[in-house]
Amino acid sequence: MHLRKIFFITLVFSILQHSVLAQDTTDIMKMLESDIEETTDYATAIFKTTRLVNGHTVENVGKGVMDVKISHRFGKVNGGGYELFGLDNATMRMGFDYGITNYLMVGIGRSTYQKTYDAFFKVKLLRQSKGKRNMPLTLSYVPTIALKTLKFEDPARKNYFTSRLVFTHQLLIGRKFSEQTSLQLMPTYTHRNLVQLAAEPNDLIAIGIGGRQKLSKRISLNFEYYYQLPDYKLLNTTNSLSVGFDIETGGHVFQLHFTNSQGMSERTFITETVGDWGKGDVYFGFNISRVFTIGKNH
Repeated sequence: MHLRKIFFITLVFSILQHSVLAQDTTDIMKMLESDIEETTDYATAIFKTTRLVNGHTVENVGKGVMDVKISHRFGKVNGGGYELFGLDNATMRMGFDYGITNYLMVGIGRSTYQKTYDAFFKVKLLRQSKGKRNMPLTLSYVPTIALKTLKFEDPARKNYFTSRLVFTHQLLIGRKFSEQTSLQLMPTYTHRNLVQLAAEPNDLIAIGIGGRQKLSKRISLNFEYYYQLPDYKLLNTTNSLSVGFDIETGGHVFQLHFTNSQGMSERTFITETVGDWGKGDVYFGFNISRVFTIGKNH
């Protein structure tokens, strides 16, 4: 009987001790968790560079970074052997992009195609993230102005400088679904001060979609497509479709691609494309990007 009492008392004491220790452990864990501040993890490298093929991506160059871009478009592949399948003919664009902050960049460029100058700025409004701040996508806004400097077709009439200007506004909506796959939507509005025919609208609307699929550590497959709304497009134009590869080599990014758009500014490749993939009206081209840090990045 005496042994039973000792056993019972020991059992009760053990249970109470275990309960107290468990409660203490729980309290300590809660204290530790409260001391650990939840962080925000931002998506990085949604795309490899600030251009998908012709158009912008949601990526910005960093603060104090200059990105020098040289773009080439050769002639039509269906030009045959006499034109060396388009390699005998080429147009090019040289551009300079600079990061004012990590969320704001500006850029200028000049294309030999129609002797066009262009300028833009890109501001990142939202950034994809998870954790303390959960944001499912990245959102950027890009307004562009283009100046066509070809001689006026009819110099005898009264021509205005403003007739040379075209304005484009884009929202870039991007999401990185995995380390391999990213997609982007590009609703686009373009205003032309001057149109050639009275039947053509001054205001043009297109919806773009683009994507990136990594094939290896340094190579990815890219595409972009711009669909023009039928009532808001120029006559006899087609939708721009481009497919290509990004190849990363140190500080350079090479982009090799095929496209039915000869122009390399938003004014030309979104609203003035006339090439038809089905007829072989395809241009081979490449972009080279080289970045330099020329300012303070902090």
